[in-house]
Amino acid sequence: MTRKTHAVRNALLATAALLTLGATPAQAAPQETFPGNWLYLTLTTGDAHSSSIRGTLLLCDPPQGHSHAAEACAELATTGGDISRIPPKPDTICSMIYGPVTAVARGEWEGRQVTYSHTFSNSCVMGAETGAVFALSG
Repeated sequence: MTRKTHAVRNALLATAALLTLGATPAQAAPQETFPGNWLYLTLTTGDAHSSSIRGTLLLCDPPQGHSHAAEACAELATTGGDISRIPPKPDTICSMIYGPVTAVARGEWEGRQVTYSHTFSNSCVMGAETGAVFALSG
């Protein structure tokens, strides 16, 4: 097992343990650094009364972490790792149904700390504004 694979496995196990113990997404970010560009991504769907949390570690050297990792890493590369600078998809039409989704990213890009948090009205709006970065499901 390579050092990178071992580090990723340990970070994912630690994150799973934190989530199991009821930690909030901000506390669940891995404290370990990884070589290259990486982000720990979490999505919280729902409101304060009922919500679900899921997350993954996105590594970009090489791209891995979720099914759209290569596309997400390419989009982040064009913005210097700044998720808020990903160009919105102008041809996306989203319903006006309220289904809040909070997207959080913490990590490192080109040696700089990255912190991002935004609540979108629904997952369609999130996808239109953040591209493949938070596309955690297939």
